[in-house]
Amino acid sequence: MGNSGGTLTTRSTSTRELHQLMRAAGFTGIDDTEVLAEGWQVTDFADAGRRSLANLVQRTGTPAVMVSFLDSDVGFIEALTPDGNSWDGLLNREMAKSYEIPLEQFPVEPAVAGALAWSAAAELTPDEEAIRQTLTRSALFAEELSSALLIALGLPGAT
Repeated sequence: MGNSGGTLTTRSTSTRELHQLMRAAGFTGIDDTEVLAEGWQVTDFADAGRRSLANLVQRTGTPAVMVSFLDSDVGFIEALTPDGNSWDGLLNREMAKSYEIPLEQFPVEPAVAGALAWSAAAELTPDEEAIRQTLTRSALFAEELSSALLIALGLPGAT
């Protein structure tokens, strides 16, 4: 099983500062950053440690969502708010089955509820039905679903 890195979405004052904070939090292979509206940024990375997301949220004091990709076939979502609320989910469930990933460990409804709470904490306006569809839909590349998830979460300027 290969790993094709992931994306991290959070709010930061500058891309340079975000990259420094990501490195300090244990992210490696930090690459392109797409700047969205209202300070939100999406940054590609090669790898992250087990506590990298928690370390970053603690350092920035802002909510973050991370998607780690498995060969562009499956996306593992982890999201966290500074007050410790977290949720996780899975993108491309049909493809995940072929990797024998236990889908029961990634129930859809708790992920939808968690995503709505995360969006509220991030002061965003999510689309509940779009979140549910993103978590259940299939796509050729998990990255497509990741982009759809950012839009569903209500991130300003996400495409």
